Amino acid sequence: MERKPGSQPHLLWRAGALLIAILISVLIFVYRDQVVRFASYGYLGVFVVSVIGNATVLLPLPSLAATFITGGVFNPFVVGIVSGAGMAIGELSGYLAGYGGGAIIRAEDRERYARLENWMRRYGGLTILVLSIIPNPLFDLAGIAAGVLHYPVWRFLLICFVGKSIKGLALALAGAQWLELFDRFTH
Repeated sequence: MERKPGSQPHLLWRAGALLIAILISVLIFVYRDQVVRFASYGYLGVFVVSVIGNATVLLPLPSLAATFITGGVFNPFVVGIVSGAGMAIGELSGYLAGYGGGAIIRAEDRERYARLENWMRRYGGLTILVLSIIPNPLFDLAGIAAGVLHYPVWRFLLICFVGKSIKGLALALAGAQWLELFDRFTH
């Protein structure tokens, strides 16, 4: 069922998407200390921390640090993929905020957002892929732009998963190497 812009169902869907994004950010802020403890639960912990750490547009959590550390303890390839899946799912909050049409973009970010929205219009998937691979604060703005432009959610998630998994693999492998080097120098 296609929702026509301006129709009642379309407006309700947009309001609901915005409300979910705000609710996720508030819950993460309130329970941020408990979120960090999840990393000690292995792969499931990395997944949960990655989802939550990427679900908030306002409060970054240590999901990359959890991926790095657990990559040195568990299989780094599995950690990278699990982390990538969690990060991609978490990024839906920015997408939903943009889709809901009420994303709050700080005044100092408006110029960057306009540039990212233009990139999304011109290069869609490539913009998502590149920005999801490199650790940077711009990805939240790209997710918002993807939502505003009604970029297909399945495509957003798939490309985001690929990029975030590449980043997760790099961090988990770096964590594994760091632990190996640390062991050499301490023994």
